[in-house]
Amino acid sequence: MVKVLRKAKVFFFNGIILTITSLIMRGAGLIFQIYVSNKIGTEAVGLFSLIMSVYMFAITIATSGISIAATCIISEELAKNNYRGIINASKKCNSFSLILGIVSALFILILSPTIASLWLHGKVSPIPLFFISIGLPFIAISSSLNGYFSATRKAYKTASSQFIELSIKIISTVLLLKIFINGGVEYICIALIGADVISEVFSFIYLYILYKIDRRKYLNIDRFLDFSYSKKIIKISFPIAITSYVRSGLSTIKQFLIPLRLEKSGLSCSMALSSYGIITGMVLPVIMFPSTFINSFSSLLIPEFSCYLAQNNTKGIAFISKKIFFLTSIFSICIASVFILFSNEISLVVYQNLESAKYIKILAPLVFFMYMDSVIDSILKGLNQQVSVMCCNIADLIISISLLYFLLPICGINGYIIVIFISEILNFTISILQLYKIANFKFLIFSWLIKPIFACFLSFSIINIVNVNYTSNVTINLIFKIMLYIIVYLLLTVLLYKKNFKSFKI
Repeated sequence: MVKVLRKAKVFFFNGIILTITSLIMRGAGLIFQIYVSNKIGTEAVGLFSLIMSVYMFAITIATSGISIAATCIISEELAKNNYRGIINASKKCNSFSLILGIVSALFILILSPTIASLWLHGKVSPIPLFFISIGLPFIAISSSLNGYFSATRKAYKTASSQFIELSIKIISTVLLLKIFINGGVEYICIALIGADVISEVFSFIYLYILYKIDRRKYLNIDRFLDFSYSKKIIKISFPIAITSYVRSGLSTIKQFLIPLRLEKSGLSCSMALSSYGIITGMVLPVIMFPSTFINSFSSLLIPEFSCYLAQNNTKGIAFISKKIFFLTSIFSICIASVFILFSNEISLVVYQNLESAKYIKILAPLVFFMYMDSVIDSILKGLNQQVSVMCCNIADLIISISLLYFLLPICGINGYIIVIFISEILNFTISILQLYKIANFKFLIFSWLIKPIFACFLSFSIINIVNVNYTSNVTINLIFKIMLYIIVYLLLTVLLYKKNFKSFKI
């Protein structure tokens, strides 16, 4: 019992540390994204989102699973005390990364005229895409170096590089936008991509210096077993790369398809990009931000469930899964209700307009499915079901692309919202059915859905009775209202689940 409690304390302590770090990083990132969105307008947001989908696909090619290969091989060599092997493996991974980074850059350079004219609606020239190619070799090698630091248990160096990268990106973006903001959409995109490339280069330099310093301690150690690591790197990274290419490629096609098919519904190119920008670049980042709390703990579930799997403890898997779903449902329904009830105020405070308010309210119910699916995916990965998770995601993308192609010309932007709902609910359903096959447990609708929803309605009624404007400041007033609502909701939840919290039997 003491051992279990100790493990739980360690789990929650690590979860809190990861959550605080993620909150700082994602919070700064979201504030920065809001600043950029308000500065450049919805059409530019939509166009930049499309360019970023190309960027992400190029990064997938540039990295190609080498980071995971580096982590696995270097961890293995470290366990053998094969120090020369650590250096040789890291060098080989860096070489593979450099080659893949150059290949990815050439891929973008060759295809950029076609991408600019066909997929970016001729709104920009290939120049913004040329800037993408500059950063790809640096991103590729940085990915390999991150794998090295993960293997040598120095992930804090990776975290510090991410902090530096974000800081430089924010500073560069602000400065470049001041220079290029009046030059039109193309110059705005060049400024944003240029800032990203500058931050990636600085991040690479910082990581490489740390890497050179760190590996010095292995150079003077005599013991080593030296052999070529090429085959091993390919064996680990190739399956990851192929599945990543498929998933990232389908995701890119999906993003490009949305504004193209929206135009078929009668919207102008600018209106299509603007509508796409509001949902993809403004609404979804806000809705997904609170998932930081879930994602930090979710990542820690993978090794925990791996232990249960190794012990063939299906009862333990079912028992812990129920506990996690109970807590996730309470959290996600609370967040969903905040977005539904305060959507107008959130839109006004965040984006200084009501354009996104309607979509925040409409998409808010999906928070439950999105957050729950994130937790289930982590559990499945811990249960060695990575291939199933990937297949589920690929199937979801194929179905989404098909639905977007046929629905958007008929239903317009409402068709896009319908597809988002179908996609998220389908993904959640497939994932929970996969988990049900391994751990036979019931989905407790009354306990996990009805009770928290009842607590939401009751909480909102109570704070409406005590309807006080605390200050004349709209932002502070909104924060007070949301905090009061959450406090009342949590108190009601404790009362409704009093027995459950005492015995933790759901």
